[in-house]
Amino acid sequence: MKILNKFYPHALAILGFVLISLIYFYPVLQGKQIFQSDIVQYTGMAKEQNDFRASDHIEPYWTNSAFGGMPTYQLGAKYPHDYIGMIDDALRFLPRPADYLFLYFLGFYGLLLVLKIDPLKAFFGALAFGFSTYLIVILGVGHNAKAHAIAYMPLVIAGFIMVFRKKYVLGGLITMFAVALEVNANHFQMTYYLLIFLLILSGYFIYQDVKEKEYKSMFYSFGVLAIAGIFAIGANATNLLATTEYANFSIRGKSELTFNPDGSKIIGNSAMSKEYITEYSYGIAESFNLIAPRLFGGSNNEALGKDSKMYDFMIGQGVPEAQANDFVSGMPTYWGDQPIVAAPAYIGAVVFFLGILALFIDKRKIKYVFLSGAIIALLLSWGKNFPVLTDFFIDYVPIYDKFRAVSSIQVILELCFPVLAVMGLHSFMKSEKEEQWKALWQTASIGLGTLVILFLLKGMFSFSAANDSYLLQTYGPGFVDAFKADRMTMYNADLLRSGFFILLSAGILWLFIKNKLAQNTTVILVGLLMIFDLFFVDKKYVSGKDFVSGREVEVPFQESPSDTQILKDTTHYRVFEVNGLLSARTSYFHKSIGGYSAVRPRRMQQLFDYQIAKNNMEILNMLDVKYIIQTDKENKEFPTLNPNANGNAWFVSQVKSVSLADDEMKALDNLDSKNVAVVNDKEFKIKNKAFAKDSSATIILDSYKPNYLKYTSNNTNEGLAVFSEMYYGKGWNAYINGKKIDHIRVDYVLRALEIPAGKHSIEFKFEPQVIKTGSTITLVSSFGMLLLLVGGIYFEKRKK
Repeated sequence: MKILNKFYPHALAILGFVLISLIYFYPVLQGKQIFQSDIVQYTGMAKEQNDFRASDHIEPYWTNSAFGGMPTYQLGAKYPHDYIGMIDDALRFLPRPADYLFLYFLGFYGLLLVLKIDPLKAFFGALAFGFSTYLIVILGVGHNAKAHAIAYMPLVIAGFIMVFRKKYVLGGLITMFAVALEVNANHFQMTYYLLIFLLILSGYFIYQDVKEKEYKSMFYSFGVLAIAGIFAIGANATNLLATTEYANFSIRGKSELTFNPDGSKIIGNSAMSKEYITEYSYGIAESFNLIAPRLFGGSNNEALGKDSKMYDFMIGQGVPEAQANDFVSGMPTYWGDQPIVAAPAYIGAVVFFLGILALFIDKRKIKYVFLSGAIIALLLSWGKNFPVLTDFFIDYVPIYDKFRAVSSIQVILELCFPVLAVMGLHSFMKSEKEEQWKALWQTASIGLGTLVILFLLKGMFSFSAANDSYLLQTYGPGFVDAFKADRMTMYNADLLRSGFFILLSAGILWLFIKNKLAQNTTVILVGLLMIFDLFFVDKKYVSGKDFVSGREVEVPFQESPSDTQILKDTTHYRVFEVNGLLSARTSYFHKSIGGYSAVRPRRMQQLFDYQIAKNNMEILNMLDVKYIIQTDKENKEFPTLNPNANGNAWFVSQVKSVSLADDEMKALDNLDSKNVAVVNDKEFKIKNKAFAKDSSATIILDSYKPNYLKYTSNNTNEGLAVFSEMYYGKGWNAYINGKKIDHIRVDYVLRALEIPAGKHSIEFKFEPQVIKTGSTITLVSSFGMLLLLVGGIYFEKRKK
């Protein structure tokens, strides 16, 4: 009975998380799926890979359907011995995206329990974290890997705290499995931001141990964390090694070129330009969106309704009511610093209020860890708007320059403030009346005072967006004035809304002090306020209307007449969709030179920027682009046959040697790719510079699979064959008549092979050694984790 009494509150909480996750995303119970824009793009990118997996029952680890060819390491590749992935699948047993919402709740609940919060407060705190608007919105747009990584952050933090509190066995086991699940989620940017917070947390505990001269326990803690980290990373070795290997090949790796497409010199040594890294930088004033959601217009797709100034303006212009209502149902009202915003990053007015309360009433010093984490995340999220800190991190902090969209570091703030909020509520309930009164009026003064100041300062804002000049030219000044008026209305309304929630929260706590409400009643009322505050904002941006039939998600792209016409050609070639360069639609049906990926191949991207964008058709020829999809003046799509495409492979008669990547790229400007191959002789050695090209020589593609290509060559003289396939030296192996032979990179991106005279069988096989090595490490590490788990359970039972 004692055991039952101990665990039943947690069982009820978990059951509540399941029910609330399903209720919020209730269409999943009807067999519907959420239409996530990023997942739609992933479906297009992974089509060839998934089809091959289904037909051949093996992993290709390569696809030719996107960017001319790339590894599938970041496209959902499945690795051997992924036992951590199996555990993760078991935890995510609910239909998507309810599974991620459940993980948000579960992980945060565990963190609060470690912070010695009772189950009822921890339950509402977990809901407040999970319903943080940004965390819901990323589920709506399909940032599943990001949501996945965020969900395991609280458990990692919980494990660290337990270890530093000398619960070495249980804390070490939780840390080991939580870190393994975090890394397995495969969103290294989020994991990197978590590491920044863990450094702050570790610094706090180091300070405490040094202060108390607890050097022995400090070394024990770091020893346990090191062991946990080694096994957790080892259990994900295949993915980590493969991703690290590919990173240098992707746009996240440093460019070998020293000049920009316009000829200017590249300045700086970052893997990506600072402009690209900081494109999504949070505005400094925009940060108040965290406590009042639509101060800066909300999103790029806001419903204004019939009571808006824009609706009145449209009616005044003679627009029919139905058309005017449709027009104002999705307006780009956002006027902040970022290019596109799907929703404000709202943490909740009540969460903010209680978080401030914690600073006044909670006696635990660890509150300053979460406050510091929130402040540092906020400062870094400002990006280019706070260049002193941002430039320092980009230039000097390892790996920071590998990630873009710096505003997303606010996920740390969105984790820290709900922790502070629950700590504040918890400590308030246990404090003396005098302390409660003092903390309450101090907190209310700051919360309401902030909103009043923002209301008084609204005259400092223009309520203008970057694209308003275009709207002014297109629709006239009356249109823009109505737009600004609606933005100001949203600003005022949401300040009042947040003030209302703060007043209600303060009122409930006042009634508790006056003994008008019991403790549990107070917790439930404040908890419900936290959830309702966030819930109604979330529903504006992600709701049942975003769900569609499963068929629409599984088959998101419809075959166009152009696709139908092209697909009649059953040979192997590539397609270039001019208006779909950064879309995966083409990849769903064809072998495309475009695609959708944040880690697309760097050299292929450079071909677009330096050559294809300048209409160099010879580049399309060497990539074997046989069809180009274009649109006419009426925006109707049509395919064009490129009769000059080089084909799958061809012999050249001459080699042009260069010694720098710059020279490789410049040589493409006027390249006769059918006869000349450009070789960087510092990287690749070739015996001959000229070949007696036989006009009757042939090289034919006999067999095609994503990870296997077989050709037959027939040539009178020794020759150099160029293949219209992407060079990737970390996995592709070449064989002539079954014998492995070195191949080289030519024309900046393609493969080439010296072939002796006569008739030969040529094979290219994708055999990445990194998968074999990583799988062995993963297997050993997973077995080690199992032994540690069994040993830990035995030790804990024996200790009891």
